[in-house]
This record gives sequence, C-alpha cells and structure tokens, in this order.
Amino acid sequence: MAGGWSRDGAEHEQMDATVNDALERVRSSLPKGDSAEFCDECGETIPEARRVAVPGVQHCIRCQTELEQETKAAELFNRRGSKDSQLR
Repeated sequence: MAGGWSRDGAEHEQMDATVNDALERVRSSLPKGDSAEFCDECGETIPEARRVAVPGVQHCIRCQTELEQETKAAELFNRRGSKDSQLR
C-alpha cells in the first residue's frame, strides 16, 4: 500500500532500515576483547562470574544499568522521522 507520493513498499523499506540501524548500533556496542577487572566508571571490582559470562565487559552491573538507561532515553527520539514509531 503506497501513501501519497511514495512508491509501493516504501514504508516497509523505511521500517527495515530503522531496525537494521538499531541492530548495527547494538552490535557495535557489544564488548570486545578482554574483560576489565575493575569498572571503568566507578572503579569497583567486577566479579569474576560476570567477567566470564560477558567477555569484554568493562562496567559493573550498577554502572552498566545506568548507562543502558541513558541510552534507552536517547532512543525515544526517532531520527528517521518515519511513521514506524506510531506502529508500536
């Protein structure tokens, strides 16, 4: 179904692009390399179980939670200005 001057399938392409952008952003933020022994934010020791479970981890659970909440707040803004945010 095309709307206005857009071609058939344009809405789906835009939604797919939004999802692909989100996936790429998440993949690029995944930790890589060796896990840190101490949190980069607060300096507390990162438990060994967390370092083994999440290779490349750089933050303790408390700091990681705070960082994710800040990121989530920034994601509420739809940079593409598309209608896909209205579908949620």
